[in-house]
Amino acid sequence: MKPGMPGANIIIMQRNKSREIKIGHVGVGGNNPVRLQSMTNTPTRDAQATLNQINALALAGCELVRVAVPDFEDAAALFEIKKHCPIPLIADIHFDHRLALRAMDAGVDGLRINPGNISDPSKVARIVDQAKKHRIPIRIGVNSGSVEKKLLKEYNGPAPEAMVESALGHIRLLEEQNFDLIKISIKSSSVLDTIAAYQLMARQRDYPLHIGITEAGTPLRGAAKSGVGMGILLYQGLGDTLRVSLTGDPLQEMTVAWEILRALNLRHRGPEIISCPTCGRTEIDLPALALAVEDRLRNVEKVFTVAVMGCVVNGPGEAREADIGIAGGRDCGIIFRKGRTIRKVRGQDLVPEFMAELEDFLRLT
Repeated sequence: MKPGMPGANIIIMQRNKSREIKIGHVGVGGNNPVRLQSMTNTPTRDAQATLNQINALALAGCELVRVAVPDFEDAAALFEIKKHCPIPLIADIHFDHRLALRAMDAGVDGLRINPGNISDPSKVARIVDQAKKHRIPIRIGVNSGSVEKKLLKEYNGPAPEAMVESALGHIRLLEEQNFDLIKISIKSSSVLDTIAAYQLMARQRDYPLHIGITEAGTPLRGAAKSGVGMGILLYQGLGDTLRVSLTGDPLQEMTVAWEILRALNLRHRGPEIISCPTCGRTEIDLPALALAVEDRLRNVEKVFTVAVMGCVVNGPGEAREADIGIAGGRDCGIIFRKGRTIRKVRGQDLVPEFMAELEDFLRLT
């Protein structure tokens, strides 16, 4: 490609080579695709509510799920949850090593621990011994809010170097017991600190990396921060699993996560919906139509493109290029399918007519 041509300076992504581990039946790292993870926000002790949320997450494309285990009542519920869980189950453990042992007794597929808040190396050793026996991977998770005080003092706060040094200290506790079924996360609410921390860690170890921007915020703000932070990391080839951390319903995390992967052409699931931002040329109720289409296609896994366009400038071209699309005009719209004009519909009939056409398309696809 000659200099100056479109795309001439684009750098092709190459995945950072990490070692492979198995979390349940799901391969992570190595040549596996980037895996999507989420975390339930139900009380884990309410096994049925937790399973309902896990099932909804799995339907939305979640491949690994983590549940909080703050006490023994929650740990007891893991037996029932694991029995019916459709995807690998990861227990989130803090402070009490006995909860990790109980979780492994329940058959969980993975653990997330922060050895720093378990403190006693002998207790960490008991966790590792049982995990080794049952081949259960452990994620070492360090957040900017959980860095040890001595490192905060040494690095003048939770700098990327402090988070990496904290994680390496915990990793060494496992490595000293010849345990290498390890996944690492080093998250901050700062996008730039998170990126720097993962870049540093990738030079130190080849364990799979779980990436994310922690405490990213409410859906809109959190999606923006997560998209920027994880988008940069993934473009640099870093990241074997990811979680979009949003305040609220974890189902929203799945939508954002899949769109991040789609934008980088790493993975595709479900239709891509192309819709214009609206402007003074728009003479149809485009937001209502776009939201109706998005809602109908929420759990569709087939990959195709839908264009919902609002005016006659860019609309016909985009709609014609999509697998199915509509381009708005003056209180009307023209429906396209695979480049062919299907028919013209009046403004008041736009939503029902296009939705009927969409249903027919889904039936035949």
